[in-house]
Amino acid sequence: MTKAEIVSSISDKSGIEKADVLATVEAFMEEVKTSLEKGDNVYLRGFGSFIIKTRAEKTGRNISKNTTIKIPAHNIPAFKPAKVFVESIKSNVSV
Repeated sequence: MTKAEIVSSISDKSGIEKADVLATVEAFMEEVKTSLEKGDNVYLRGFGSFIIKTRAEKTGRNISKNTTIKIPAHNIPAFKPAKVFVESIKSNVSV
């Protein structure tokens, strides 16, 4: 599902103009991004958490040159779904 499909679906279900829904979705995503850039996690009860994960420094290999390189420690954004969300997906998704 794309952002455009999400906006269209919310607009159809709520009766709100697509432009207003798009502005709201964009503002939500920007707020999540801003919070994570500041180092603050975002918790959405019943849905999940947008968190910062810290990757430790490690040694990697450049196989084309057969050399080792040092990959510095760094932070990455991650999403951790809530248990209720995971259970809902497990019980309702048919593959």
